[in-house]
Amino acid sequence: MFRVRYMLFLLLSVLLFADKVEITSDSMKAEEMKKEVHFIGNVRIIQDKSWIHGDRVVVYFDDNNQTRRYEARGSVRFEFRKEKRFYKGSADRVIYLPLESKYILRGNAMIEDMINRRHINAEQIELDLTSGLANVAGSKKEPVKFIFETEEIK
Repeated sequence: MFRVRYMLFLLLSVLLFADKVEITSDSMKAEEMKKEVHFIGNVRIIQDKSWIHGDRVVVYFDDNNQTRRYEARGSVRFEFRKEKRFYKGSADRVIYLPLESKYILRGNAMIEDMINRRHINAEQIELDLTSGLANVAGSKKEPVKFIFETEEIK
């Protein structure tokens, strides 16, 4: 019980000094030695106007107890917003690297750029919210699909 309280205190103190992050789930398991917190069942992460929903999320911490990575699995849906960028989508697995403001979407990855009205389907999409750059990879069975609208010339 002491370990769970310690890990919760650690998690909350780290989150208080950064942007506010709210995580809800059906259950939670802290692994102090591994510096991980597992959220299981109907997981929702909300930070500012961005959110991720998944079946399971693991939050990883570094040796300084800073959040190193979030990893969501199982029917993951999301909305990512930063300044003039707004994306919606889904994937089997989403990895978020908060220090780099980078998202890695794996397995049945689909993302919609709501500002520029573009749509990408692929096996893997890496999205950097700071620069707006994306790296996209298909598979042998499913190539990358990119859909965009053009303006009519009159």
